[in-house]
Amino acid sequence: MALQDRIPRFRSTSEPREGPRATAEQSQTEHAVYAAIRGLQAGFVATIIMTAFRLPIMRSLPPSANFWSQYVAGGDPDEHPIAGLLLHFAYGIQAGAIFGGLFALQDAERSIEPEQRGIIWGMIYGMALSAFGSQVMLKELLGIRLGGDELALFHAGHLVYGLSLGAWVGSRTEGVEDPEEEYEYDDGN
Repeated sequence: MALQDRIPRFRSTSEPREGPRATAEQSQTEHAVYAAIRGLQAGFVATIIMTAFRLPIMRSLPPSANFWSQYVAGGDPDEHPIAGLLLHFAYGIQAGAIFGGLFALQDAERSIEPEQRGIIWGMIYGMALSAFGSQVMLKELLGIRLGGDELALFHAGHLVYGLSLGAWVGSRTEGVEDPEEEYEYDDGN
């Protein structure tokens, strides 16, 4: 097939890429890929929000600095703050991409608004990540046992991550056609 035969398959930039109309025009695979890209963005934003929530309360680097020092560079985790934060963001961004793709593939309960589904599934996903993080990453891989308060804050941080992630993905992959109009930003809301 010649290149010119393939060009019409690409969407023009004037066609919508978000909202209900775009979702209806995309194949399930196209929608999942698009949602995974939105998930990358959402993972970045949600990781910023989770980190901003976590740092002032816990006053320590994310456990990814421990991972970096134990499995990559050696030394004390406090010697690797930048690598720990970059690894923390890498985890958060890739988890966001996975969530975006999964969110697009699940088609149950379409009667619930996408933003609401995103928040609900985001909370569940955030808590699943937290359970995996506390049981597998911290306990088994790093040998870290968090105290009661630390564990509660660890879970709360992941809940904040999931809420942020789900709200972003839900509102941008299947949500409204025109957020400016729907959310009435011009009216002071």
